[in-house]
Amino acid sequence: MPSEDTIVAISTPVGRGGLGVVRLSGSRAIEIATRLIKLPKIPLETQRAMLGTFSGLESGPALDQVVVTCFRRPHSYTAEDVVEISCHGAPVILRHLVECCCQCGARAAEPGEFTLRAFLNGRIDLAQAEAVRDLIDSQTLYQARVAAQQLEGAVSARLRPHKQVLLDLIARLEAGIDFAEDDVSVLEWEEILARLENIQRDFQKLVESYAYGRVVREGLTLAIVGRPNVGKSSLFNCLLNEERAIVTPIPGTTRDLVTETATLGGIPLRFVDTAGIREALDAVEKIGVERTFQAIADSDLRLLVIDASEPWTEADERLLKKLLPLGRLLVALNKSDLPAALSPAQLASLLNAARGPEAAAPAVVPTSALKGDGIRELKDKLLKAVAPERGLGLEGEFITNLRHRQLLEESLRSLAKAHKAAAEHLPHEMLLLDLYDALRPLDQITGATYADDVLDIIFRTFCVGK
Repeated sequence: MPSEDTIVAISTPVGRGGLGVVRLSGSRAIEIATRLIKLPKIPLETQRAMLGTFSGLESGPALDQVVVTCFRRPHSYTAEDVVEISCHGAPVILRHLVECCCQCGARAAEPGEFTLRAFLNGRIDLAQAEAVRDLIDSQTLYQARVAAQQLEGAVSARLRPHKQVLLDLIARLEAGIDFAEDDVSVLEWEEILARLENIQRDFQKLVESYAYGRVVREGLTLAIVGRPNVGKSSLFNCLLNEERAIVTPIPGTTRDLVTETATLGGIPLRFVDTAGIREALDAVEKIGVERTFQAIADSDLRLLVIDASEPWTEADERLLKKLLPLGRLLVALNKSDLPAALSPAQLASLLNAARGPEAAAPAVVPTSALKGDGIRELKDKLLKAVAPERGLGLEGEFITNLRHRQLLEESLRSLAKAHKAAAEHLPHEMLLLDLYDALRPLDQITGATYADDVLDIIFRTFCVGK
C-alpha cells in the first residue's frame, strides 16, 4: 500500500552538472509537482516527458525550464506515484526545488528510502534491493554486470526451488501429524534424506563461492615487495601502464607507499609499491620500511620481486620466509633481459626448499620491466591467484554478500540437524523444528520475513535519492 507521506530528494550526485534530477514519491507526488511546475496541460500523462517552467512558490519570473516525467502506481520504481523533475544541474536550483516541495507537504527522504519503499511495496525482494546498492557502487563493468544479474533476481531464483522443497516437506510432515488417524501419506525417510542432501550440496557450493564473490564485489590489494633496486617500481609502472612511481638506479628511491587502483579482468586491484626492504640508512627510510611491513600484512596478495641478474642473497631468503606464512604469494624474476645469475629453475628449487610441507610453491614468472617481457603472463597469474573460480557463470552461481553467506551457513547448520534427525528416524515433531529453523534464514535473504534492525543495516548504506 502507498505510504501516507510523500518523500523528496535530489537523485543525482552532489555538484554542478548538465542535469540534476529531483524525485518525489508518495500519494501527493503528482499534486506537489503540478503546484510547483507550470505545465502546458494537466493532468500529467503517465510515462511521458513534459516540458514546464519552475518559478518557486511565488508567481514570478521562471527560475528554470524543467522536464517532468510521471509514473503512476503501481508501475513505478517504488510502486507509488513517482514524479521525476529534470532541471539544469545548478545546486542552488535543485536545493530550492526540494525546499519548495517540503513546504508543499513533502518531507526529505532518508538514505535508501526510495528503494526501501520499493521493497516494502513488493516491487523487489531484499536480495534485489542489496543488488541496487552494489550496482551503484560498482567500479568495473564486470561488477556492474554481476550486480545487474542479481538485481534481476538471480540469487532469489537460485534459492526459490529449495525453499519450495522445504515448504513441501514441512507441509507433508505437518499433515501427517495433524491427520495421523486418516492415514495421510508421508514421505519415506530415504526420500526425506535425499531431498535434504540435495539442498545441502547446493547451499555449500554457494557458501564456498563467496570467496570469489567477495573479490568481485570488493576487489583486492596487491603489495609489491623486494630488496632495493630489484625493479619493483618499474614493474609497478608496467602493471599500471603508466609512469606512476619514480624510477632511478639509486637503491632506496621509494621511501613511502605508492598506491594505485587498476582493473584486472574486471576486478578492482589496488597495487601498492613498497619501500625496498633492507637495513635502513636514515630515519625516513626506516619509517618507509615499517610501513612496508604493515602493507604486506594488510594485503590480500603479495608479489615478491627478485633480481635475476644477481645471485640469491640472505636478504631474499629472510624476506621469503616472512612472506610465505602470510598467504597467497607470487614471484617475479625481474631483469630477465640481463645476463642471468639466477635461473627460473634455480629459483623454483629455492622456493620449494623454503615452503612448508603442506604449502604449495609460489608460481615464478620471468619478467623484464624494461622491455615489457612477461608482463602479460604475470597479469594472467595474478588474475588466477585473485579469482581462481572465474569460470563460474553469473546467473546466481556465486554470492557477493557477507550477510547472505552467514545466513546460508545458519541454514546449513539447521539442515545438518534435520538430516541427523531423519537418519535416526526421530519423531516428525523434532524434524519439523529443524526444518523451520533452516527456512527462516532463507526468508531473511529474500525478505519474506525480516526485522527492522536488519532493514536499517541494509538501507542506511544507500545514498540519498535512491
